[in-house]
Amino acid sequence: MARVVRFHEHGGPEVLRIENLDIPALGRGEIRIRVKALGLNRAEALLRSGTYIQTPPLPSGLGLEAAGVVEAVGEGVDGFAPGDAVSVVPPLSMACWPAYGEIATYPAHLVVKHPPSLSWEEAAAVWMQYLTAYGALIDIAKLGREDFVVITAASSSVGLAAIQIANIVGATPIAVTRTSAKKQALLEFGAAHVIASAGEDLEARLKEIAGPDNIRVVVDAVGGPIFAPLTAAMARGGILIEYGGLSPEPTPFPLFAVLAKTLTLRGYLVHEITGNPAKLEAAKAFILDGLMSGSLRPAIAKTFPFDRIVEAHRFLESNEQFGKIVVTV
Repeated sequence: MARVVRFHEHGGPEVLRIENLDIPALGRGEIRIRVKALGLNRAEALLRSGTYIQTPPLPSGLGLEAAGVVEAVGEGVDGFAPGDAVSVVPPLSMACWPAYGEIATYPAHLVVKHPPSLSWEEAAAVWMQYLTAYGALIDIAKLGREDFVVITAASSSVGLAAIQIANIVGATPIAVTRTSAKKQALLEFGAAHVIASAGEDLEARLKEIAGPDNIRVVVDAVGGPIFAPLTAAMARGGILIEYGGLSPEPTPFPLFAVLAKTLTLRGYLVHEITGNPAKLEAAKAFILDGLMSGSLRPAIAKTFPFDRIVEAHRFLESNEQFGKIVVTV
């Protein structure tokens, strides 16, 4: 048996329970992992609360990221052996392949041998953030050296990953954060410029930094009223990639900016990368190269022990973190 986290009803962090369950038999093409650390993501809070894009039957497990040691490999698995240090690419369904537990089982194509220089906590904080940022910036936007890129929710794990990836390709990352509290930390992390949207005129500051028509790429996790100043500051033919919806306010469609500048507003899910074998392999190669060179390094906001998973989820919902929340198992 192994301890796992499940919820039997939708609700706040308090609905999470640690339970002892039998370990299922290993299927063909699967790898069983003894988990050392878990990376927490907002999608898990949404699944728990019943507001995610997937609504699984209850009770349900959850979790998208884990790192640990291979305990056993199923029939037909090549390239992995018991004792290997590995981390997990987020699956299409965390209800089918939950990470929150002492033992996790995954299809072999979602398991990666990560660089040994990473700690367990760092390895558990790699794949969701870097795959999300890679898909938006490299696969979709084709970000390059001449580009200015605006990154909202910049202190989130994906925001920080986007800053690092922008710097790798020589683009200029402009970080947008709500207040000035994290401004210095974002500059030290690699942002070329930081705008505190609650206290500054976002459109005016963007135009001051990049010029009136030079922002080709925006990566946004917020939505809401921020669409108006973002699109007003964008270049003709620019692209705004939306991958979240943190704002509780309605998101107005910026009709005249879209028409006048022939903008593209595009929704994006990381499943576009993880569900496409060729794109996933290209993304893995890019990210592993960055991890090995040190140009990509996960920022850990706070670490909790497994028994405090409820407290970890409360912190996840506080929006106070700078980087990834990790749970050690």
